[in-house]
Amino acid sequence: MSEANIQTVFVANRGEIALRIIRASRRLGLRVVCGFSEADRGSPYLSLADETICIGPAPAAKSYLNIPAVVRAAQLSGADLIHPGYGFLSENADFAEAVQAAGMTLIGPNADVMRRMGDKVEAKAAMIAAGVPCVPGPDSVLPDDVAEISRIAEEIGYPVILKAAGGGGGRGMRIARAQAELAQAYMLTRQEAQRFFGNPDIYMEKFLERPRHVEIQVMADSHGQALWLGDRDCSMQRRHQKLIEEAPAPGIDRVLIAEIGARCAQSCVEIGYVGAGTFEFLYEDGEFYFIEMNTRIQVEHPVTEMVTGLDIVALQIDVARGGKLAMAQRDVRTEGHAVECRINAEDPLTFAPNPGRVSALHIPGGPGVRVDTHMAAGAEVSASYDSMIAKVIAFGADRTEAIARARSALAEMRIEGIKTNIPLHRELLVEEGFAEGGVSIHHLEHWLKAREVENV
Repeated sequence: MSEANIQTVFVANRGEIALRIIRASRRLGLRVVCGFSEADRGSPYLSLADETICIGPAPAAKSYLNIPAVVRAAQLSGADLIHPGYGFLSENADFAEAVQAAGMTLIGPNADVMRRMGDKVEAKAAMIAAGVPCVPGPDSVLPDDVAEISRIAEEIGYPVILKAAGGGGGRGMRIARAQAELAQAYMLTRQEAQRFFGNPDIYMEKFLERPRHVEIQVMADSHGQALWLGDRDCSMQRRHQKLIEEAPAPGIDRVLIAEIGARCAQSCVEIGYVGAGTFEFLYEDGEFYFIEMNTRIQVEHPVTEMVTGLDIVALQIDVARGGKLAMAQRDVRTEGHAVECRINAEDPLTFAPNPGRVSALHIPGGPGVRVDTHMAAGAEVSASYDSMIAKVIAFGADRTEAIARARSALAEMRIEGIKTNIPLHRELLVEEGFAEGGVSIHHLEHWLKAREVENV
């Protein structure tokens, strides 16, 4: 189907990312249809779509994760393209195949590439072949022979980490700091891998003690061109869930970043990748180590948009329509600094979800401040889905200004009727380690434990 004939985008997601896709599609002059569950019926963001279709009841398994229901709704709407956003079906190769079989185009890579990069072992092998540095460890799943597993661990050197080959989201991982811990770690990781991902295969890598989480954003078209659009630091994490992201990653040699970015872009060409993607790395002692590739748009894409001036979602749609990237790598410029705070409907001390009705909402503004949210006064935060309800993004000429603007925005922001983690973000943005930049992925956990001790 030619680009000119593609007229309708079906949004197979909800909340702030659904609204983000609606806005990008409308700016491109496309008709937008949004699928929604019964829990989201009447949500304010749905009014901005040209058409809405209910895809099922509140439970995600019966609506946003229901492949036949989503595909059928898209067909009924006359959609040419389906945008899966992030989460839900965004990295589901079976969904990608179902979309193609129904005569529509998924905004993302094809099923074969998605499967290959979704398997951590296959992805690592592909990156090694492309010259992308990886965490020390074999590019194959572990055997059943305990003696051989022990030999592999000794060769890597303790501590080691065992991971589910089909894993993600911080699940299916165990650390073994000595041989005495290895057998139990192996058994528990296999059990988790089977339970959470339906695949018992696991692999082993060197466990890095003080790494940072650094990402490279890429965009590739179907004409053999791929670009890297900058880097992000996502090290402020709790239980492997990101709270604050920023671009660019502070304190890392820009020449090294450019070298890694170029390798990531080239690997996209080699594996036939089309669309937006993110290469995730651990960074320690001046070295990058590939850990996985996300074959979708990321929650934190706005910080890259702020420093590059690019609309990543619009680029996603354009290349899915068969368009060529209208720029070369030399045209991608990164200026200034951006910080993003994820606002969740949860208790800021216990992190317990706090769904309910938002009675009042005040969105901050001013130079360099962007807020991505689907919420409005009177809207309901459902207990059926993820607790993230907004993202506050601040841009500045440098990191100091970006953080200052983020602090000001969060001081101004008000959400009433439910608890949110805004008070936590206000604390973190003045926390000494974060202010200095370059903290490890364990920094926030250590800080939270120290705060818990102080409050006892």
